[in-house]
Amino acid sequence: VFSREGRDWLIICKMSGPTKVLDPAFQGAGQKPGLNLTFIRGTEIWRIENFQPVLVPKSEHGKFYMGDTYIVLQTTQNKAGAYLFDIHFWIGKDTSQDEAGTAAVKTVELDAGLGGRAVQHREIQGHESDKFLSYFKPCIIPLEGGVASGFKKLEEEEFETRLYTCKGKRAVHLKQVPFARSSLNHDDVFILDTKEKIYQFNGANSNIQERAKALAVVQYLKDKFHEGTSDVAIVDDGKLDTESDSGEFWVLFGGFAPIARKVASEDDIIPETTPPKLYSIADGQVESIDGNLSKSMMENNKCYLLDCGSEVFIWVGRVTQVEERKTAIQAAEDFVANENRPKATRITRVIQGYEPHSFKSNFDSWPSGSATPANEEGRGKVAALLKQQGVGLKGLSKSTPVNEDIPPLLEGGGKLEVWYIDGKAKTPVSKDDVGKLYSGDCYLVLYAYHSGERKEDYFLCCWFGKNSIQEDQETAVRLASTMTNSLKGRPVQARIFEGKEPPQFVALFEHMVVLKGGLSSGYKNSVTEKGSTDETYMPESIALIQVSGTGVHNNKALQVEAVATSLNSYDCFLLQSGTSMFLWHGNQSTHEQQEVAAKVAEFLKPGVTIKHAKEGTESSSFWFALGGKQNFTSKKVSPQTVRDPHLFSFSFNRGNVEEIHNFDQDDLLTEDMHLLDTHAEVFVWVGQCVDPKEKQTAFEIGQRYIDLAGSLEGLSPKVPLYKITEGNEPCFFTTYFSWDATKATVRLSVLEDMLWVQGNSFQKKAASLLGTHHVVQDQSSSGNQGPRQRAAALAALTSAFNSPSGGTSSPNRDRPNGNQGGPRQRAEALAALSSAFNSSPSSNSPPQRPGLTSRSSQRAAALAALSQVLTNEKKKSPDTSPSAEAKDEKAFSEAEASEESAEAKEEEEVSPAADAIAEEAGTTGATFTYQQLQAKSDKPVKGIDFKRREAYLSEEEFKIVFGMEKEAFYKLPRWKQDLLKKKFNLF
Repeated sequence: VFSREGRDWLIICKMSGPTKVLDPAFQGAGQKPGLNLTFIRGTEIWRIENFQPVLVPKSEHGKFYMGDTYIVLQTTQNKAGAYLFDIHFWIGKDTSQDEAGTAAVKTVELDAGLGGRAVQHREIQGHESDKFLSYFKPCIIPLEGGVASGFKKLEEEEFETRLYTCKGKRAVHLKQVPFARSSLNHDDVFILDTKEKIYQFNGANSNIQERAKALAVVQYLKDKFHEGTSDVAIVDDGKLDTESDSGEFWVLFGGFAPIARKVASEDDIIPETTPPKLYSIADGQVESIDGNLSKSMMENNKCYLLDCGSEVFIWVGRVTQVEERKTAIQAAEDFVANENRPKATRITRVIQGYEPHSFKSNFDSWPSGSATPANEEGRGKVAALLKQQGVGLKGLSKSTPVNEDIPPLLEGGGKLEVWYIDGKAKTPVSKDDVGKLYSGDCYLVLYAYHSGERKEDYFLCCWFGKNSIQEDQETAVRLASTMTNSLKGRPVQARIFEGKEPPQFVALFEHMVVLKGGLSSGYKNSVTEKGSTDETYMPESIALIQVSGTGVHNNKALQVEAVATSLNSYDCFLLQSGTSMFLWHGNQSTHEQQEVAAKVAEFLKPGVTIKHAKEGTESSSFWFALGGKQNFTSKKVSPQTVRDPHLFSFSFNRGNVEEIHNFDQDDLLTEDMHLLDTHAEVFVWVGQCVDPKEKQTAFEIGQRYIDLAGSLEGLSPKVPLYKITEGNEPCFFTTYFSWDATKATVRLSVLEDMLWVQGNSFQKKAASLLGTHHVVQDQSSSGNQGPRQRAAALAALTSAFNSPSGGTSSPNRDRPNGNQGGPRQRAEALAALSSAFNSSPSSNSPPQRPGLTSRSSQRAAALAALSQVLTNEKKKSPDTSPSAEAKDEKAFSEAEASEESAEAKEEEEVSPAADAIAEEAGTTGATFTYQQLQAKSDKPVKGIDFKRREAYLSEEEFKIVFGMEKEAFYKLPRWKQDLLKKKFNLF
C-alpha cells in the first residue's frame, strides 16, 4: 500500500508455483529497515539454536559467540526506493559442521522468502568481509562459548582482563589472544582492557591507520563496558618510562622484557587474487569453461562459479530452482576445500540482474539493458498487472521523478570571474556577458566565497564546449593548474562538459545560456580548416533558444536548431529573428518557466520587446522564421536514473583499490586518495599526507575510473569530475557524509591569525577521541620529524581553544598560589612547542604530553607557549622598534583579556553540540499537529519557518511520523533530511 499524487494504491501480487512455508523466525524479515546516518537500512540477526534460527535482540548486535553460527540480513532502501538485500552467514571457529550446514540451508530459504534476489556471503570468524564488518562499526566482539556449551552475558560475568589484537585499516578485525607477554609483537596493535584502564599498545612496525582504528575500538570498549569512565593510555613500543602509562602497562605483564618477533600463523595467510576463471555447476559438479570471459557465456537456467582467487562467486540464473541453488553453494565450498585455499577465501552468491560491482568488475564490459534495474523491474510487473485490470499506473509514470535531491549550493555573495581560452592564454569575459558560454570555446570560472568561516574558499571550473578543440581544452587544464598553485592548492577543481553542468555550477550565474559557435581563435581556425559554416550566435541572427528549469540550480538556456521540430510542449523557447523576439511557451510549461524565459530574453537583448506565442496560437511570422510549421514532441525528457553513491580508496603504498561500504567521514584517511561516485558526479578526494607527486594524478585516476565505470555501470563519459583536497571540502561533497568540520581540520585563531593543524590518521583520531593535548609522534617517518613535530605541538596548543572541558574548572587552577596545574601546564606546553620549533630534523625525542586540564588552564598554557614562539621568531628576524614592541605587547594583552573573559563565562557555557541540536530542533515552545504542518494541509499553520515544518511537531508525533527521535533526525546528512521531509509532505 502506498500513496502517490494524492491517491492511495493497493497492490496485490500473486505468486505462482509451489512455495515452501517460510520459517516463522523469518516472518516480516527485510520489511522494516532502520535508519542510520547515510542510507536507509536495517540489520536483522538470527542465531542457530538447536538447528533453528532464533532472532537476536538489537541490544546484542555486534556480539558473536565463537561456538555458534549466525545469519545476518542487511536491508537497504536505495535512493530510487527499491529494497536491496545482503545475507551473510557467520561461522564461528568452534561451531559444529551441522550448525554451519543449517545456516547455509536457512540462508537459501530466507533468500527465497525475499524474492530470491539477495546477495549471499559466507563469513568465517577472523576473516570477515569489509562489507560485513561495516554493519558493526567500529568492530564486532568475538566471545568464548556458545549455545551448546552454555554462556553468560558479558555484563553478568566478573570483569576479566582481556588482550586483543586489532587489525584492519578500515574494517576492524578484533581478536582475543592470551593475556601474556608472548602474545605481543612489533608488527601489530594491541588493546589491553583492564577494569581500571584501557591501554593501546602500538607495535613499532604497526600501521598508522590501524593505530587510528584501534583508538575507535578503545573508545567503543570504554563506552560499552566501562560506562565511559575508564582511563585510556597509549603505550608506544620501545619507549619505557617507569613513572608513566608505559610503566603501568609492563607491570601488568610482570615487568618489562623484550618481546619476540611475530610468528606467522594460518590466519595471517592472505589469499592471492588471480585472473578470473569461469566454471559451470551441474549436479554438484564443477567444470571449466574455456574462452574469453563474457557475460553472454552464462545462461539464465544454470549456475556458474567465477574463481578470482581471493573470492569465489556463485552466479545463479533467474529461472533456477531453490534446490539447484543449494547444491551450487555446497559445490563452491567443496571447490575451495579441494583447491586448499586459505580460510580467508570468501564465497559470495549473486543472482542474475542483481550483480554487485565487485562481480561485474571482473569482466571487460557488462552490457547494460539486458538486466532491468531493481526498481524498474518491480514497477514493470506492477504496471502489467494493473493494466490487465484496466488501471493505468499514472502515479508512477517514468516522467515523474520519485525524489529530486538538490545538493547544497555554495554561499552567495562571492566574487565570480570568468575567462575564455584564446590561443595559449585566457581572456576575461566582460561583466555584461558573464553567463554566455559558447559551444566552440573553453572557459575558466573562478568563484571566491566565504563558507561561514574566516578563511576564503575557491571553486575553480574548466568548462568544455562540445565543439571546442583539444588544444583549448589542454590549455584550460594547464592554466587551471597554475591558478590552483598560486592559491596554494586550496581551490576545489572541476572539469565540466557542456550538457552535464551540475547545480552548483549553474547557480554561479544569474543566467546561464549556452550559445552556438565560439569567440576563440582556435574555434575560428577549426571552422576554416573544415570548410564548415560559422554558426556563432549574433544578436541580429535567427536563433531558437530553449529555456528549462525554474530554480537557481537548474535555470539553463540552450541554443538549438532553429526549426519547428526542436520545440517541446514542456518547455519555453525564445525565437530571435532580426529585431523581433518571440517567447513561445508549450501547453505543459509553467508560469515560472515563462518568467525565467523573459529574463533570459532581457539578458540577451536588453530592452527588447517580447511577443508572446502560446502553443497552438502561433502567427505566420513565427513559423516563417522557423522555416515552416512541423510536428514536434510533447514528451517530457525522462529524469536521470537515481543511484546510490559509492566510495573507493586508492592507496599508492599498498597498490590497490577498495570499495568502502556504509562509509562515513572517518573513512577518508589522510594518507590515501578516495573516489566518490554519485553517478551524477565523480569526486577525487586527496588526503594531506599523500605524496605530492601522487596528488598530481588525481584527475588521471578519476578519468580512468570513469572510463571503466562507463563500460560496467553505464556512467556517462562526460560526467563532472572534481579534485578536492583535505580541509577544503565544499558543501556539495560533504552532503554525502554526516560531516563534522572539526574532524577535517583543527582550527586555532590566536592574535588574529589562522593556524591550520594537520596530522596523520592516528594523530587526528587521538585528538578527536582523547583531546588534542595527547600529542603523538609519528614513528614511521622519523627522517622527517621537523614539520610533523611542529604540527603535533601546534595540535597541543589548539586544544586550549577547541577541546571541551575535561572536568570541572577551578578558578585557582592557573593562579600561582593555587594548585600546580597552571605553571606546570605552561611549562609542559612551552616544552612541547619549543621542542618542535628548535629540534633538528633528525631528532626523535617525543614532545612531552600534558595532562588532562580544564579549558581555562589550557588556554593559559597555550598563550604562554605561543608567546615563546613569537619571541623565537622575532630573534630570527629582529624588529626592535618601539612600535613593533608595543604591537606585540598589545596583541598579547588582548589575548590574555580574551582568555580571562572566556574563563569568567565558562560556568555558563552550553555544549556546542547541545546548542546545535536545540537550534535544529526549533525549540520554540509552540507545537502543531502533523495535519496542520503538511505542505498541502487543509488548515495550514501561519507564522512558522516553512523550511523547518518538522521542528514544530511534538516529540511524540515526530517519532510516530519519522520513526526516530528529533536528535537522531538532525544527525542525518541534510539531503537525507530533505528526502524524508519530502516523503512525509513536510518539505
